[in-house]
Amino acid sequence: MAVRPQLCEACSIKDLTFCSSLHGAEHDQLRQLLTHVQFDSHSTIFHEAEEADYVFNVTSGSVKLYKLLGDGRRQITGFLFAGDFLGLALNANYSYTAEAIEPVTACRFPRTKLEKLFDQFPHLEKRMLGMAVDELAAAQDQMLLLGRKTAKEKVASFLLMLARRQEHRGENTDMINVPMSRSDIADYLGLTIETVSRTLTQLRKEATISLKDNRHIEAVGLDMLEDLAEGL
Repeated sequence: MAVRPQLCEACSIKDLTFCSSLHGAEHDQLRQLLTHVQFDSHSTIFHEAEEADYVFNVTSGSVKLYKLLGDGRRQITGFLFAGDFLGLALNANYSYTAEAIEPVTACRFPRTKLEKLFDQFPHLEKRMLGMAVDELAAAQDQMLLLGRKTAKEKVASFLLMLARRQEHRGENTDMINVPMSRSDIADYLGLTIETVSRTLTQLRKEATISLKDNRHIEAVGLDMLEDLAEGL
């Protein structure tokens, strides 16, 4: 993990980060706490059950979150992208492992010092609470994916989620960026790798998507993905 300097003013996603609720001197105080960090592809940001000493705001790249089951199987519980907050913990330990899918940069904050800053800036705590609510909503969406949808509905919902996240970051959605592997997608959707590949091929044959390469998928129309995701 390398540390590199970076000006907050130069941050391309500063309006999406949790510190966007601060201004002037408030932002200067928060900046004194942070360290800019970088993680290589496939490197671990933190492990499940480690002491939750830090929280992170992802500024570029993508991250997968997962838990290991008792029999060694892996369940990916979510994916994070630029602007997302990472490392929120209900107790003293992280409840999941976070791993960089591709090179990741992030702002790292000492948890205890950040919590003390909440006393001074309640609106910062409110912003973080909002991010925690979004995280809970994402977990509920995944429960629906795992429990009630068919393979085609799951894959369509996943692609739609990626497209919506791109849209949220102000990026074009004509081409959906898929940085994670087919194995990661399978572990997230509760499917086999073969089922994920077969379903993507089926969507291509139905002219719903166009497979440019393993990391880029073109959707003919997000409305078609929405209909498939809803089982229409």
